[in-house]
Amino acid sequence: MGQAGGALSDGVLKKILLSYAYVAIWIFLSFTVIVYNKYILDKKLYNWPFPISLTMIHMAFCSSLAFAAVRIFRLVEPAALTRRVYLSSVVPIGALYSLSLWLSNSAYIYLSVSFIQMLKALMPVAVYSIGILLGKDSYKANTMSNMMAISLGVAIAAYGEAKYDSWGVFLQLGAVAFEATRLVMIQILLTSKGISLNPITSLYYVAPSCLAFLSIPWLLVEYPVLKQQIAGVQFDLAIFGTNSLCAFALNLAVFLLVGKTSALTMNVAGVVKDWLLIAFSWSVIKDTVTPLNLFGYGLAFLGVAYYNHTKLQALKAKEAQKKSSQPSDEEESGKMLEAREREGGDGIGIGIGMGRKGDAQS
Repeated sequence: MGQAGGALSDGVLKKILLSYAYVAIWIFLSFTVIVYNKYILDKKLYNWPFPISLTMIHMAFCSSLAFAAVRIFRLVEPAALTRRVYLSSVVPIGALYSLSLWLSNSAYIYLSVSFIQMLKALMPVAVYSIGILLGKDSYKANTMSNMMAISLGVAIAAYGEAKYDSWGVFLQLGAVAFEATRLVMIQILLTSKGISLNPITSLYYVAPSCLAFLSIPWLLVEYPVLKQQIAGVQFDLAIFGTNSLCAFALNLAVFLLVGKTSALTMNVAGVVKDWLLIAFSWSVIKDTVTPLNLFGYGLAFLGVAYYNHTKLQALKAKEAQKKSSQPSDEEESGKMLEAREREGGDGIGIGIGMGRKGDAQS
């Protein structure tokens, strides 16, 4: 009996250590990509102020690796998507995703890393509001009060921002709105049809359409500027290659973290990452973080934490009613959506689709 207990303890310990490893990998990659994007786009650092071009490089890189994994090496099987489903479901999601990434990366040119993380706290507010508008969620007075508290906290943080830029705030809020719409549309267009995509197949289907949509504003906005300044533009293949590789790895890490642990784990890890980014932005990048910033973000954080707690409690209650021990696609998609609500997007190719826990092993 003692041996059985010891074996059980070893198994539990191994599971705990693996969970911490998944959390550490995700925090490291998410932290790295955000700071890396800021370094590349900031005019005072690497000075590549072309967010559409950077996003297109990410999408082209991810599309290529996903194509190789699916079609050449056959590491994963493609999803059974008809042309009609692809055009009616995947393409609109790709369009929303391209707009979200474009605006999110553009915000790094004008705002500090710390302030952007604070603005991302509005993601649950946007998802809930758009969910109500599109009939995916129902209005609840207590939930709306919580959303107002989060909004108030972000407003206080914005009021206390030392280097406030209205255009940068507009870009980041636009990115949050498009990302929230994309998340709700995933639930409406894909989950309702029983379509489940792992991170590789997500990139395989969505990244090319995202790349195609990004090419339109790129041709109108950035291509003329790049054409005129081509002699003075620096392009380091090593920097952009490693940056794209980190973005691709983060896409896998998000799915692995939620698939092997839970959305709650990612929520907690996200809090740690946010505060680390704020501390890094203040201490290393030398961005100004005011006490009013921290007070406002603290208020918003409490609202987000309470919102996620209530949603996870509701999900646990629903799962308790299920006789089967395996979660359904809809429940697992709900977990992924909650995680993405907390994360709010990093301006890189992550969290495109939904998937089962088993898919993470593909």
